[in-house]
Amino acid sequence: MAKYIFITGGVISSLGKGIAVASIGNIMESRGYKVNLLKLDPYINVDPGTLSPYQHGEVYVTEDGTETDLDLGHYERFTTVSTGRENNYTTGKIYYQVITKERRGDYLGETVQVVPHITNEIKNCITNLGNKEGVDLVIIEIGGTVGDIESLPFLEAIRQLRNDIGKDNTAYLHLTYIPYITGSNELKTKPTQHSVKELREIGIQPDILLCRTKIPLSEETKAKIALFCDVQKEAVISANDVSSIYEVPLVFEDQNLGDLISSTLNLNNQKNDLTSWKKLVEIIKNPLFEVSIGVVGKYVQLQDSYKSIHEALIHGGIINHCQVKVKLINAEDYQDKSSFEKQLREVDGILVPGGFGDRGIEGKIISIKFARENKIPFFGICLGLQCAIIEISQNLLNLKEAQSSEFNPETPYSVIYLLPSQKNLENLGGTMRLGAYPCQIKEDTLAYQAYQTSLVLERHRHRYEVNNQYLEVLKKVGLVFSGLYLKEDLVEVIELKDHPWFLATQFHPEFKSRPASPHPLFKDFIKASLKKRNHGD
Repeated sequence: MAKYIFITGGVISSLGKGIAVASIGNIMESRGYKVNLLKLDPYINVDPGTLSPYQHGEVYVTEDGTETDLDLGHYERFTTVSTGRENNYTTGKIYYQVITKERRGDYLGETVQVVPHITNEIKNCITNLGNKEGVDLVIIEIGGTVGDIESLPFLEAIRQLRNDIGKDNTAYLHLTYIPYITGSNELKTKPTQHSVKELREIGIQPDILLCRTKIPLSEETKAKIALFCDVQKEAVISANDVSSIYEVPLVFEDQNLGDLISSTLNLNNQKNDLTSWKKLVEIIKNPLFEVSIGVVGKYVQLQDSYKSIHEALIHGGIINHCQVKVKLINAEDYQDKSSFEKQLREVDGILVPGGFGDRGIEGKIISIKFARENKIPFFGICLGLQCAIIEISQNLLNLKEAQSSEFNPETPYSVIYLLPSQKNLENLGGTMRLGAYPCQIKEDTLAYQAYQTSLVLERHRHRYEVNNQYLEVLKKVGLVFSGLYLKEDLVEVIELKDHPWFLATQFHPEFKSRPASPHPLFKDFIKASLKKRNHGD
C-alpha cells in the first residue's frame, strides 16, 4: 500500500510549496522509492487554462494535453514523474465531478454536502494515485494558505485520510515563514506559531516543519519553534534562501529530511544517492562562461509567467557550462525606439515566447526583425513563430498588411489563421490544440542538428497555425520549414537561411526540458548565443 506525504502552507502565499514538494520527490526517488505527485488547487476554475498569467503564472501543459498549474513543471523537472490529468485537481474540477454524479443519480436519496461528498471525492483523487502499480509514495501539495476558506475542504479531506489509513501511512509537513527583522537583526517565530495553531484547530498536527527563511535557523530558534509547535527539534527544517532552486533538495538532505520522512512513515531508511544532482548544482554555482538572453514578452512583470522558459534556459546553460542571465524585455516598450533597440543590442540571444491577444505584438515583430538583420541568435516559441512569419512576410515578401487573423480578421494576407476545427467553439477552456503531437524533422537543418533524429514528440498549446497558402513564397525568401505535423500538414518548425541561428517552433519545447537532460533546442540556442558573445558573429 502506498504512503502519503501532505504539504500545507502557512503565514503567506508563494513560499515555494511546489519547489518543496518537487525536492521531497527528488530526495525520496534518490532513496529508491517510486513517487507520484499531486497538486490540489483551491480556486473554482476547472483548470488554469483560462486564467491570465498575471493571476496564476504560466499554464503548464502535460504530455496528455492537460492544462495544469505551473508547479507540475517543478515536479517533472525535479523527478522522473510524467504528470497528467490525474496530477492536478482544482475545487472547480472536484465540484464538477460531484455535480455530474448527482445529476446522473449516483447519490439518489442523499443530500449532497461538502462533508462527506466533496471530501470523499478529494480523497478518491488522492488514493487513486496511490493505487497505481508500483507507487510507494504520493506527495500531495495543498494550494493556498492555512486560514483560507477555499482550502478547508482539502484540509478536512487529508485530516480524514489519516483516520482512514493510519498514522504510519501519512505524514504532514507544513511550510511556513520566519520573517527576518533587519532593524533588530533577528528572526521572528510568532507567525509560524500562529500558523501551526490554526492548522491544529482544523485537526492536523504537523509532523515536520519546513521554515522558509532568509538566513539559516540557529539551534536556539529551532528549539523555540519545536517547543511552541509541538514537534521534535530535529523535525524543524531550515528552508533558507539559496542561489538556485536546484540546491533545495541538497539543503533538505543536509538536515536529514529524508530520514525524518522515512521515520514518520515507518519506511526502511534506504541510503540516498544524490551524486549526479550535486554535480549538476556544482555546474550551476561555478559556471565557466556567461551569456545574456533577452526574453521579449508582455507578461514580464511576473517572472512566473515564463517559468518553464526561464528554467529551460538555465538547463541549456548547464550543459554548456554557462550562466544564463535572463533579461526580461517588455514588448510594449517598442515605441521608445532607441531605448528598445539598446536593450536588444545588449543581449547575446533573443527569445520571443508564447502568448495570446494583440498586445505587445508590434514589439515582438520589431525584436525579430532586429535579430534577423543583426544576425543575433533567435528562438521563437508558439506565438514567437507566428510573429516571425508575420515579420518575414511584411519585410521580405513586402506584404506590409500581412498579419494573423487573430489580431486583424480583415487582413488581406492572413499568413497566420484559425483552423476550421477551431471555429465556432462554444467553450474556450480545454479546446485548444493541446498536448503531445509528433513532428517530422527535415535533415540538414538546425532542428535535425539539435535533435539528431527525424521524429520527435512535442507539447502544444495554441489555436492558430501557419497558413499553408504562403509556404512557397516564404521559401523563396529563405525560410525553411524544418518540422511538420504530417497528419494535418501543419508547420511545426521554421528556420532562416543565411543566419547563424534563427529557429522557431509552434510547440512548447520548454515543457520537456530537464536540468539533467536539457531540451536540444535550448542547448543549441545557448550554444549559438555563447558563440555570438565570444566571437561577435
